[in-house]
Amino acid sequence: MNQTISRFGYPGTLVREYDHWLVLLRPAQVTAGSLILAAKSDATAYGALPAGAFAEQGRVVAEIETALRRAVAYEKLNYLMLMMVDPHVHFHVIPRYSEVRAFAGIELADQGWPGPPDLKPAIALDPAAIAAGCAEIASAWPSPATKRD
Repeated sequence: MNQTISRFGYPGTLVREYDHWLVLLRPAQVTAGSLILAAKSDATAYGALPAGAFAEQGRVVAEIETALRRAVAYEKLNYLMLMMVDPHVHFHVIPRYSEVRAFAGIELADQGWPGPPDLKPAIALDPAAIAAGCAEIASAWPSPATKRD
């Protein structure tokens, strides 16, 4: 695994693992259900990912959208590929909504709604909330796990 994945709390934040991708709970929640979609590759440019990562990404994104719709009932979903601090290929997946959502034992408002997401007021989750958030999203996942422990 690359250092970007570690910086987002892996393995403690793992929601789902695929052949080329990890879905992690974002340890600092911008909005309820904020995730990281991280490539397992050491690539630091999106175009440098292996072909298999692109082939698999469509399925991963569809499953993320289904799980988050079930878990937090988002109204919009933003995918941000910033890679300014953490260099390996990853997306911040930010559910967007107009009203407060309860998630992982806390209530979260979308501070930027209806404009761009505001990453600065993100709420850092403690280990218990991380475990609860991972379980909440995993239980909403549309398919069985694809990787074994």
